[in-house]
Amino acid sequence: MSMHFPIVTDPLFYAVSVPAVLLLGVSKSGFGAGFGSLAVPMMALAISVPEAAAILMPVLLVMDLLGMAAFRKDFDKDLLKFLLPFGVLGIAIGAVLFKVLNPQPVAAIVGVVTLTFLAQRVMLPPRPDSAPPPRWLGAILTTTSGFTSFIAHAGGPPISAYVIPLRLSPVKFTATMAFFFFVVNLSKWIPYAWLGLLDWRNMATSLVLLPLAPVGVWVGVRLARRIGQVLFYRFLYVGMFLTGSKLLWDGLR
Repeated sequence: MSMHFPIVTDPLFYAVSVPAVLLLGVSKSGFGAGFGSLAVPMMALAISVPEAAAILMPVLLVMDLLGMAAFRKDFDKDLLKFLLPFGVLGIAIGAVLFKVLNPQPVAAIVGVVTLTFLAQRVMLPPRPDSAPPPRWLGAILTTTSGFTSFIAHAGGPPISAYVIPLRLSPVKFTATMAFFFFVVNLSKWIPYAWLGLLDWRNMATSLVLLPLAPVGVWVGVRLARRIGQVLFYRFLYVGMFLTGSKLLWDGLR
């Protein structure tokens, strides 16, 4: 009699999920904007987007806690007070619309927003004395971040389009994003349970991937503490380019 395993057993799933989770850990602690948003699209090569999003929930919780512990004295309190209400609003919108929205057009929209922001930064680089983005734009982009985070854990690019021009230090940027996404990700648990995504199979599969979480976070923390600001933001741009291109490709397939 064959034994039933209450986890995902497809080798392709683990071939794409192991690097996805490691990238997510690095993004949580060192390069918060770009690479982490590739995790769900990578895992979606083997399973559905809602399954991938649900499996990553416990992994994200552990990563967020580790990231906050590492950067607990470095976040921008005033910026966080502004961002959090709009992030939670985006989560609420995502929860209401989750069952009627196809993730593909959402992915395409996030991809277009990400690549448009990058093109603007490359072709029209900001001057040192340029004014920060207006708060109304920050409100829109942060709400969008909460929404896309709920749909596919792809909240990094929209909020980065607002926070990157603020020119925070690498450590302050990373710390603020760690605390922001902790609250945003924590806000997803009840809606995800209500939608029936947190089943035993997804949670058991998440436990298999969980030991990778501290590895990725440890690598990211070491990088964030040691890398210069110019190189840090270049890495962010590379991550956002890869993320935007992958999300746009997924949305248009």
